[in-house]
Amino acid sequence: MSLPNEIATAMESLDQLPSALLATILTKLDVSSICSVASTCTVFRACAHHILSFIPSFHLLETAPSMDLLRPLLPPNHWMKSMKVNCGRLDDSAIQILLQPSLQELCMLNCADFSGKLLSEIGGRCKDLRSLCLGSVAEKRGRAIHITDLEELLSGCTHLEALVLMFDVSFSMRHDFARVWALASDKLTSLEIGYISSVMVTELLSPNFEFPQSTSRIQPSILPNIHKLSLSVDYITDTMIGTISKGLTSLTHLDLRDAPLIEPRVTFDLTNSGLQLINQHGKLKHLSLVRSQEFLFTYFKRVNDLGLLLLADKCANLESIFLGGFCRVTDTGFKTILHSCSTLYKLRVSHGTQLTDLVFHDISATSLSLTHISLRRCTLLTNHAVTNLASNKNLKVLDLRDCRNLGDGALRAIGNLHNLKTLLLDGSDITDMGLPYLRPGVISSLIALSVRGCKKLTDKCISALFDGSSKLALQELDLSNLPNLSDNAVILIAKSRIPLLELRMRQCPLVGDTSVVVLASMLVDEERWHGNSLRLLDLFNCGGITQRSFRWLKKPYFPRLRWLGVTGCVNRDIVDALARSRPFLHVSCHGEELGAEQWDTGDDFHMHDYDEMDELEQWLQEGDYESGDEEMAEAENVAEAME
Repeated sequence: MSLPNEIATAMESLDQLPSALLATILTKLDVSSICSVASTCTVFRACAHHILSFIPSFHLLETAPSMDLLRPLLPPNHWMKSMKVNCGRLDDSAIQILLQPSLQELCMLNCADFSGKLLSEIGGRCKDLRSLCLGSVAEKRGRAIHITDLEELLSGCTHLEALVLMFDVSFSMRHDFARVWALASDKLTSLEIGYISSVMVTELLSPNFEFPQSTSRIQPSILPNIHKLSLSVDYITDTMIGTISKGLTSLTHLDLRDAPLIEPRVTFDLTNSGLQLINQHGKLKHLSLVRSQEFLFTYFKRVNDLGLLLLADKCANLESIFLGGFCRVTDTGFKTILHSCSTLYKLRVSHGTQLTDLVFHDISATSLSLTHISLRRCTLLTNHAVTNLASNKNLKVLDLRDCRNLGDGALRAIGNLHNLKTLLLDGSDITDMGLPYLRPGVISSLIALSVRGCKKLTDKCISALFDGSSKLALQELDLSNLPNLSDNAVILIAKSRIPLLELRMRQCPLVGDTSVVVLASMLVDEERWHGNSLRLLDLFNCGGITQRSFRWLKKPYFPRLRWLGVTGCVNRDIVDALARSRPFLHVSCHGEELGAEQWDTGDDFHMHDYDEMDELEQWLQEGDYESGDEEMAEAENVAEAME
């Protein structure tokens, strides 16, 4: 039987299946998978259109759809419970189709072009919400949020249990702010805010704060059942710490981050006394206190070892701790935490400028079973510290970025950690000779590996890591800022058929067009044609990239690519034409890091859960990219004529 006849027979067989059976099967899939199936035949396409009116969840975060693309995917749906959308190309006009009344979970990221109307409409339309996450609302010039918008949100969503507002909420007078937050659901247990002043936090949670025109002698408790509180503030202060710890009686998670614009005065800073106020009700399990250097190089100057001794006495039941910017704390303070918190499994320290190997000298004698360790920018650490840390055989995440005194001896110790999933060694002193220590026990289990800025590495590092002897789970590889890395290394990666989802090679002067050609032709398995699995490719400021590379960045090559970093000065017309021809591809020309949300500080451990999205693009656009390819070809011809 010929191939066309076989296809026709298969189509007839599908037509004979009950539509209810097909619909039941497809409802078990996510949105992208439904669209993938819909692109295969008319039977599945018709079924997909039908089930989009009653699927329980709609998640589309990796791609920012326009209104024209989103509208056919979101018909009225009384059964929808969960929606997660990247709103980078949407505005207030999308509110009507996004806000389904039946929703219990709503996540809208990159809402810069929305106004405060979004908040009030959510409060009016989505009365049954349990979880709400909004990112970057009204951050575009000309957009605004009013206190009445927040008031309608909090008064309308009376069942909220988790609320994430990743934008500046200090847009009202303090009295109005406290009055409005008093309307929040008493079921709210988790609250995360992108920015709020410490004074507002203190007055909001102060037990003796008086509401204007209140006739009741006993003031209502604000946020009485909060278990998890995460705030980004102007200054972390003793007063704010004390108010939070005293007022929130059920607190188990406390995450505070500040980024001072000017050096804080003693009354607007954290001191040893403030640390003693933490965990007054004894329920705290997770603590994060971080001072960012985003605007000013500063640290917690009024906290020393005594502060951590007082903290350890109050927080013996901590399970995870993150301390960033405690530059006056020495080994004595950090060691007290390790020996006092017997249930600790996650330890994170950033800018621990006085932390040395001695902290971990006898860690094997403790009862700790650490699974996550991050010691970023702890520059005094050496191989001996890593050798002692390797006694924690269940380690899954090891972040040693910018610990520049670590060398091949550290790799030898890490080679015994067979459960490791994430290994970050940026800026260390490792060499090609040390990398075989990771093979085969560690490299076969790793999902993310970063050796960014390890200047001694050459092309040989790839053959040292990947010899083809074991099946790899590696998804993310960062080879950025390696001056001796060339196209030959990329050829070795392609030959190894590693199913990478993210490959970063920014600031590699010897990487050029050959690497793009090789990656475009890479086959991960025999059944795929242009089978490259990359979702992110960062080639920013790679010295050998020319306009010829862009011919291989067009369709059908790199079918799953969603983030691309290049240098815009290669040829701006070609870059712009590429972006227009692939509207689902985010093309960055300014050197920003790709793939992370704007509030991601780079200190957290993120693993992307990728979905298949190439068929979604195909289904929505149905070949509209051809004109874009013609535009790119025209731009290339113009560029060549100018050479």
